[in-house]
Amino acid sequence: MAAPVALIQGASRGLGLQFCKHILKNKSTAAVVATCRNPDGAAELRSLAGQHPGRLTVLRLDVQREEDIRGAAERVKENFGRLDLVVNSSAMLHPSGKGETSLRDVSAQGVISTLTTNTVGPLVMAKYFAPLLQKGGGGFGQQPTEKAKQHNGIIVNITAKVGSIGDNGLGGWYSYRMSKAALNMATRNLSIELSRGRPKVVCVSLHPGTVNTDLSRPYHKNVPKDKLFTTEHSVSCLMSIIDALNIEKTGKAYSWDGAELPW
Repeated sequence: MAAPVALIQGASRGLGLQFCKHILKNKSTAAVVATCRNPDGAAELRSLAGQHPGRLTVLRLDVQREEDIRGAAERVKENFGRLDLVVNSSAMLHPSGKGETSLRDVSAQGVISTLTTNTVGPLVMAKYFAPLLQKGGGGFGQQPTEKAKQHNGIIVNITAKVGSIGDNGLGGWYSYRMSKAALNMATRNLSIELSRGRPKVVCVSLHPGTVNTDLSRPYHKNVPKDKLFTTEHSVSCLMSIIDALNIEKTGKAYSWDGAELPW
């Protein structure tokens, strides 16, 4: 089997950067394509590439720009010809850095910008990278013995529990909640289309828990210490879920602890 190839979108920091580190450390033959908006300013990512010459490729990709996504897909096709895993990890809470607590804080531009990054971006990523995943070798997840149920690739969209409509008892955070609820719907749609016939692509939404990143840091004071995770712990849990995925689990949402989440 050819060495697996993973693409991490939003890899300059936080969960995305940790996904790169985890795969490089634990999948000894895997190649990683790391994308971010500003590679020149991503010092830690560039340092990681220097530590893994030939295994980590860094590409410029602003998830709000379709031409960037198209261009990155062309580069990956030229260099690798396939993908086994795509993780969409970049996200914004709101352009202001704070979630809206009431209607007074809502603006059309704020909602549009958040949805573009958190929802539209991952969907357009799927448009351009699904053909490469369909050519993958199924290097991530669990493959059943029955060939008709085997998958070629996996799409992981990083979601959030606050995107669950049924679990929303507090309100607020209009843009972020809406963007993640819409992302879950996009994931479900993708799972239906990309599991028909052969080749198959598994599509899931994964909730990383409350992670100590720039996005969540302003809200840590209300989080119990045992519920605030490092990026290392969260990604380790998420990779355990990814390693156990198969076509029977496509279209679902899972929490960091493996529990299936309600939509």
